[in-house]
Amino acid sequence: MDLRQLQGEPPLAGTTAVTGGHPQTRSAANRSAVGLTIPVTLLVTALVASVVVVIGLGPAAVPPDETARYLWTGLTGGTITADEVTRYQIIWQIRTPRVLLAACVGAGLGAIGVAVQALVRNALADPYILGVSSGASVGAVAVTVSGGLAAAGIYAVSVGAFVGALAATALVFLASYSRAGLTPLRLVLTGVVMSFGFQSVMAVIVYFSPDSEATSTLLFWTMGGFGAATWGTLPPVAAVVLVGTVLLHRRSRTLDVMTFGDETAASLGIDSTRTRGGLFALTALVTGTVVAVSGAIAFVGLVMPHLVRIMIGASHARVLIVTPLASALFMVWVDLLSRTVVAPREIPLGVITALVGVPVFIILMRRRGYLFGGR
Repeated sequence: MDLRQLQGEPPLAGTTAVTGGHPQTRSAANRSAVGLTIPVTLLVTALVASVVVVIGLGPAAVPPDETARYLWTGLTGGTITADEVTRYQIIWQIRTPRVLLAACVGAGLGAIGVAVQALVRNALADPYILGVSSGASVGAVAVTVSGGLAAAGIYAVSVGAFVGALAATALVFLASYSRAGLTPLRLVLTGVVMSFGFQSVMAVIVYFSPDSEATSTLLFWTMGGFGAATWGTLPPVAAVVLVGTVLLHRRSRTLDVMTFGDETAASLGIDSTRTRGGLFALTALVTGTVVAVSGAIAFVGLVMPHLVRIMIGASHARVLIVTPLASALFMVWVDLLSRTVVAPREIPLGVITALVGVPVFIILMRRRGYLFGGR
């Protein structure tokens, strides 16, 4: 029996499902394609429409048709009248990079959440369970207090956060690796312990800081926000998220196998330790990149993969297409709430995602028949 059949999915093209002695490959593949086309089309349409609408919303609201015209002007280098300059700058220079960054970060967190849950075979895993976000926070706070990385200019804090994330990744990997390889339990436990250690380091830095700037920076990196979004930060984040998601999708069959355990993976010719190490490095790179520009935004990478699995099944080839789109859509609207509910102040993104994520996850746990990776 094909692995996808064990998960309740149709077999992949190139395999043969036998029913009464007749091959059903083409019909199963067609059903799978049609079943995925509808939700993807709906999500892409909703995401594009939401981006245009959300960019126009705020203290200075702009109708969707004018927002679309300003966006087209920015993309094509068109002209606007003198009395439209202020609104155009609000739309193109401030809101557009912020909303697009929110979509990219949401997509990245969703994709990495799927991969990490398969990587450590733990339904409670999310992109931050391996200590990457705590390491990034240490780097950001350290740069703020010390004034280091001045050559990076306005990106110094983001660079410091990214360096801290990579350093945390290396420490977690070295501490969790043993003669038995890189096992899920050791990886999770090491990540959790290291997170507490990094948080202690942050507390010490803030405690001995001569001013309150480190405290505000710490709050930002632990609760998340897109207030510092610029056109300069968007391209590298979008590139890393896109490449990381594509690479994960290419390993979707491997992720399917790893959810059944290392023994099953070994019987199918997969070196679990080597594969887990490579996936760990990839997920850490993407996580470090998004954390460096947005801080730690909880629950997106934890809850969204579960919701998608309930709707379309457990196959990672399908989940890794739908989850990034759904997470991007969710994050775009969460960011709108964060900057409009108590305007002109902003609610940290982590507060809103937690208020949504906690009850949703509790409902998922109490849902009759729901299991990790399936219905």
